[in-house]
Amino acid sequence: MPISLSRRQFLVGTAGAVAAAALGDGFLIEPTAIEVTRHDVVVPGLPHELEGFRIACITDVHLHKGIHHPARATLELLGRERPHLVALIGDICNHFDDLEHLTAFARAARGSVATVATLGNWEHDAGIHRATGERAYGAAGVELLYNSTTQVRVGGTALTVVGIDDPVLGHPDVAAAVRGLDGGDPTVWVLHAPAYVDRISVGSVPRPAAIISGHTHGGQVRLPFYAPYTPYGSGRFVAGWYRDTLAPLYVSRGIGTVSLPVRLFCPPELAVFTLRRSGER
Repeated sequence: MPISLSRRQFLVGTAGAVAAAALGDGFLIEPTAIEVTRHDVVVPGLPHELEGFRIACITDVHLHKGIHHPARATLELLGRERPHLVALIGDICNHFDDLEHLTAFARAARGSVATVATLGNWEHDAGIHRATGERAYGAAGVELLYNSTTQVRVGGTALTVVGIDDPVLGHPDVAAAVRGLDGGDPTVWVLHAPAYVDRISVGSVPRPAAIISGHTHGGQVRLPFYAPYTPYGSGRFVAGWYRDTLAPLYVSRGIGTVSLPVRLFCPPELAVFTLRRSGER
């Protein structure tokens, strides 16, 4: 005998099924479904040697008690992408005891030309400050940028990378970071929390080609077209490109999770940037 459902029973059952599907997706699928996003960064006057130079930015891995599945999946993607430069831009691990995992991950997450890193708020909160971070990253052959710059050399030219300390719990000093820079050199900035960018006045420092950050997790758990929560230090930024700042700013959704191992409508992200000469593809 067929069972007759009332409209209310049907709607309640449907809502329950949708909620269950969303929970399954949020806990089981999205946290490990890393999306590789690709972006062109147009740099007027870019030297020919840097045309097509590729930068992979990894943020908010949140290693704890080992190298978890999303981190391993990230390393596999890096192996396929083979970027010239890898930038690890904060919150790579959660606690001081996780330093060995940070070093192991950094050793594997290498660019074909160079790898750099900056500190995030979780590292600072764990007591991983400049000297400790330099030792841990140095053991992996990675240069920690702490309000400082490095020159990534390609042939007879170089890309300048500026790394600024975490703005939430660290001591960012953009004036120290850019001291002595020539405004005509191709330059990319990396820092962890994006809200700090709104505090830098246009014209006060040489303008970079792009600024790349993380910290927000893209909201981690989102509703369609809306992020109910982003951590302190995110400011007005959630994810993606922002063109109304000192320079074009990209905010990555990052790799890992905090509080709960869940992502909803917000998959983890490995962002890859390709430098292009103005007007060329």
